[in-house]
Amino acid sequence: TRIPLLPNTAPILHIRFSVGDQSDERCPICLDKFKNKRQLNCKHEFCKDCLKQAEKANGPICPICRVVFGKIVGDQPDGTMSHQILTFPLPGYSDCGTIMISYEIQSGTQTAKHPNPGQHYYGIRRTAYLPNNKEGNEVLRLLKKAFDQRLIFTIGTSRTTGMDGQVTWNDIHHKTSMSGGAESFGYPDPEYLSRVKEELKAKGIE
Repeated sequence: TRIPLLPNTAPILHIRFSVGDQSDERCPICLDKFKNKRQLNCKHEFCKDCLKQAEKANGPICPICRVVFGKIVGDQPDGTMSHQILTFPLPGYSDCGTIMISYEIQSGTQTAKHPNPGQHYYGIRRTAYLPNNKEGNEVLRLLKKAFDQRLIFTIGTSRTTGMDGQVTWNDIHHKTSMSGGAESFGYPDPEYLSRVKEELKAKGIE
């Protein structure tokens, strides 16, 4: 059976699973006996060259269980991230103030990592909010780490305008409104901090 490693939008890479008494002695990618076997922290094993090919196609992510085993660096364009503390609280967090995060991505030209190298893209400014408590500051630290690894934004198709070649969020959700609840990308949303930590963990940020 041939099972796609990632959705159709990802580079094509297949993993085949063998059946029989010797399946544990064979690489799950090439189905041959191990050559320079490498075991990841998750205990899954691969040929060194097979794992290198998988890492080149999809990043340092285990092809079987999806656990990150290395540092993921994204294709986020150049920009800045800053924050300031506001004294008033967010809905659902009446006992603390608010962290306001400001992102600014500069306009520029797409590189070889982007969908249309050589084409122009327009910069953006985005604002997001976190509660200024222990967990909120933990998420702020993780978001800074993700920004430094170029994982917060990418260049793709805008979900709001449908236009290509736009700077967009990269599957790490942000609260861009202080109020209105989850349906308005705001607060209150008691599960948000837990969810965003899981999204960050999926990209190796923890």
